Amino acid sequence: MLRFSVVDFLNARPLTWGLLQDPPPGVEVSRDAPSVCADKLASGAADVGLIPSIEYQRILGLTAVEGLGIAASTEVRSVLLVSKVSRERIRSVSLDPASRTSAALTRVLLKRRYGIEPSYGESLPDADASLVIGDPALKSTLNGQVVLDLAAEWRAFSGHPFVFAFWAVRPGAPAGEAARIVRASYERARRDFPTLVAREAAASGLSEAVVEDYLRHSLHYELDAGDLEGLELFYRLAAEEGLIPAARRI
Repeated sequence: MLRFSVVDFLNARPLTWGLLQDPPPGVEVSRDAPSVCADKLASGAADVGLIPSIEYQRILGLTAVEGLGIAASTEVRSVLLVSKVSRERIRSVSLDPASRTSAALTRVLLKRRYGIEPSYGESLPDADASLVIGDPALKSTLNGQVVLDLAAEWRAFSGHPFVFAFWAVRPGAPAGEAARIVRASYERARRDFPTLVAREAAASGLSEAVVEDYLRHSLHYELDAGDLEGLELFYRLAAEEGLIPAARRI
């Protein structure tokens, strides 16, 4: 049995669609939060995971599946830092425990782009700013608040797209077979895209127009050299900030 842990967010659905609709024989699939995907891969509870990109540096021995991930070239709309005060007055930030890459990106951007180092904690009710990710970010009412789209902020800072997640395989698991399965899952999503949009709109409460626009224009799933250059830069900065032990090459 090859055990897959997949992110149960709308942004991941084009990568996980085939696995969820028709898993191949001998494949077991669990739907998890991004942080849980990483934890399962680290503990051995899963063989293949769609992990937050920062976790590749924290879990030793992983093999990245080439060419597929969740990335944004500019505004992503679903990874937001929402503040009750002006940007320069942010002194405390509440992080979402489900996302580790976005938490690290928040720290890097606030220090490197804006020169501020607030205090951080998880689920802080009275924080000046909060990290909001995934489907809740797409549904949030943000009138009167300062909103930083973290992918757009990264692009303005670095000139690169940002890679939020990608597939990784534990040592000893068949990486080639895993790569074939996740590629087939993605190709199934491309063929079934109108059905995917209709079902995800119904499940999320978002309109089909919003779901289609988000998946087509806010995100891309085929990773190229520019995506990987941005990811390597993120790793270097995260290491300099002490968020990971060192920046290993992918």
